[in-house]
Amino acid sequence: MKTILIIAGSDPSAGAGIQQDLKVATLLGAYGLTVVTALTVQNTMGVQAVQPVAPEVVAAQLDSLLADIKIDAVKVGMLANPRVVRAVAERLGQAKIPLVVVDPVLAASDGSPLLDKAGIAVLKEELLPLTTLLTPNLIEAGSLVGRPLASPEDMESAVRELSCLGPGAVLVKGGHLPGTPVDVLWDGRNCYYLPGERLQQPHTHGTGCALAAALATLLAQGQALPEAVNQARELIAEAIRYGLPLGQGKGPINTLAPFARERDRYRVLQTLAGAADRLRMAEVDRLIPEVQSNLGYSTIFPRGPQDVAAFPGRILKTSKGVFIPLPSAFGASRHIAAVILTAQQVFPAVRAAMNIRFFEDVERLAPLLHLTVASFDRRQEPPEIKAREGGTLTWGVAQVLRPDEPPPDLIYDRGDWGKEPMIRVLGTDPLNVVEKVLAINQAWQG
Repeated sequence: MKTILIIAGSDPSAGAGIQQDLKVATLLGAYGLTVVTALTVQNTMGVQAVQPVAPEVVAAQLDSLLADIKIDAVKVGMLANPRVVRAVAERLGQAKIPLVVVDPVLAASDGSPLLDKAGIAVLKEELLPLTTLLTPNLIEAGSLVGRPLASPEDMESAVRELSCLGPGAVLVKGGHLPGTPVDVLWDGRNCYYLPGERLQQPHTHGTGCALAAALATLLAQGQALPEAVNQARELIAEAIRYGLPLGQGKGPINTLAPFARERDRYRVLQTLAGAADRLRMAEVDRLIPEVQSNLGYSTIFPRGPQDVAAFPGRILKTSKGVFIPLPSAFGASRHIAAVILTAQQVFPAVRAAMNIRFFEDVERLAPLLHLTVASFDRRQEPPEIKAREGGTLTWGVAQVLRPDEPPPDLIYDRGDWGKEPMIRVLGTDPLNVVEKVLAINQAWQG
């Protein structure tokens, strides 16, 4: 297991700083060690105060760890003042660490300054010559080169200039650019433009810390720079996509999201197996439509249909009752996945759905079972959506969802030319859905 020494400030909200860095290193399979350079007072609303740790205490922390433990990589974040920068640079220079990733934290995400001009000068003169990879954002890179950067071309000029100060490689992050964000990487020989996706997500606290920690870890584990950059950027994009709405301000990114999803996959399949057993034991075959049924369940933080499990052979109606020929698998049904994923965009707790036969009494019966019901009309579907495979369900489900109302338990349509009328039963998990199906089956006199 690789050891990653994290030199940074403490963030009590755990969205950035050593707390975020430790999470990233641990989740990527490394062992994180820490040297605290500053104590911050902050929450999602901003930074209220900063108390730098005395330079001699920072140096003592480094001396203690370096004398005892082999360090595979160092990630440097907030350094607070010139004396702390110098103390860190002196110790790293003496230790000759093979891999040093520096994220030059010059200001908090709310704009609060975290390193003054004198500190920046010491960083450029004493720390950057020891740096393997420098990872400033657009504003930080502009501060380091002494001019604002407003385009990818400006960023390319900056990475070349910054590399002359000593770093072996420079990655300038372009999230602050207008329009499509572009990161610019200088690997010591060539310059690469790396376009990204603009995610409309307000909870982005900790992106820079997490990216640098991921890069330090992946590089220490032997990945080449291009592969490490791509993997780290993908990790951060997912973490932003599932940002956590903690507190009243800008929440942290969710670096746990991809790992939580992978951990959830086995549980999803096991839960579906239990729900399938419940359906087999119940006499619900009369609710199975002509096109047969399926029951789907998504992992937490799904990326798409590949993270929704269902039954590849569907749920079949036979003369002997319900028959489920194959165990559940991920990516088995794009139709039921479309229902679940569309519902989750408004109601994240809705993670399961099953399609059943339509019957005319649904509007009357639903309130008696304390179920809410909604419907859409396929005849109103735009032609361009109707022509796209699977587009109808995404469109139809989206038509009936209201953020200011609870999610419907049932969504039905009366079909169209060549399309069977159908009811979709929604729920938090497969067993929740099956219980609703069983209640409908018992109450319906059709």
